[in-house]
Amino acid sequence: MAVSSSPAPDALLGPADVRELAEVLGVRPTKQRGQNFVIDANTVRRIVRTADVRPDDVVVEVGPGLGSLTLALLEVADRVTAVEIDDVLAAALPATIAARMPGRADRFALVNSDAMQVGELPGPAPTALVANLPYNVAVPVLLHMLETFPTIERTLVMVQAEVADRLAAGPGSRVYGVPSVKANWYADVKRAGSIGRKVFWPAPNVDSGLVSLVKRAEPVTTTASRREVFAVVDAAFAQRRKTLRAALAGWAGSAAAAEAALVAAGVSPQARGEALTVEEFARIAENRVEHDNHANEEPNRP
Repeated sequence: MAVSSSPAPDALLGPADVRELAEVLGVRPTKQRGQNFVIDANTVRRIVRTADVRPDDVVVEVGPGLGSLTLALLEVADRVTAVEIDDVLAAALPATIAARMPGRADRFALVNSDAMQVGELPGPAPTALVANLPYNVAVPVLLHMLETFPTIERTLVMVQAEVADRLAAGPGSRVYGVPSVKANWYADVKRAGSIGRKVFWPAPNVDSGLVSLVKRAEPVTTTASRREVFAVVDAAFAQRRKTLRAALAGWAGSAAAAEAALVAAGVSPQARGEALTVEEFARIAENRVEHDNHANEEPNRP
C-alpha cells in the first residue's frame, strides 16, 4: 500500500511522507529490528553518490524499510533488489515504488526474508551492496552478503559510528578486531562519512557512520580456506590481552603447537592479534600443526 496512487513531484520520501506512510501501514519502528527510517532526501542521495552507484549497477539493498533509500537507488542504478524481513514493510514496498517511480518499477525486485538466510537473489548477480543496516546485526549481515555474493564490487553501509570505526580500523588501532580483519578479507575498507541523528525517524541515540568497502583487487593469497583463516582470527581476539602463543593454544591444540605455527608464519609468538594483518592471519592458518591433545597427558602404564 502506498500513500498516493500517483507519483509525487519529487519521487523521494520526505519527513511527512515517511510518517504518513507509516501511519497508513500501522507501522511503529521497533528497536528489536533496529528500525530507524531515513526521512531526508538529501541524505539518501548523498549515500547513493558516496556509494558510486552507476547506471549499469545491479544493487542489493538490505533493510529498505519504507523505501527512502530504495527510491534514490532506483534513480541511478539499472536494477535494485531489496531484502526486507518485516512482512508489513515488504508487502507495502512494491506499491510504493510503483506509485512514486512507475517508470522504474520493473527494475525493482523484493525478497521478503531475513538477510542472514538469503542464499540467492532474483535476476542478474548484484554488483553493489548499499544499505542502512540495523545496528544490532550490521556486521554479521555485511559479512554474510559479501561471502554469499562474490560479484559485489562496491559496498556502502550505514552503521552505528562505533561499528563503522571498527570495520575501518587498521592493525595497531585500539578498535581493530574481528570485524576489521574479516571485512578486509573481502575488501579495502575505509570510513566514508558521518550521518547525523536528525535525518532518522525515530532519531537514534547514537551517531551513524558510512563505511565503504571496495572488493580487493588481489584476493588474499593463501592455501587456507576462509573458514580456517576466520577461525584463527576468532581465537586471536577471544582473549585480547593474551599473547598469540596463549590465545591460539586452544585453536592449535597446545601452546607449543601454536608457537610452532606462529614461528613458521613469521609472526612473533609474543605478538597480539591487534597487531596482525589479514595476510598474517592467513599464514598462521596455513601453518597449523595438527596436535593430539591427549598424546602426553598420561604416562604409559604396564
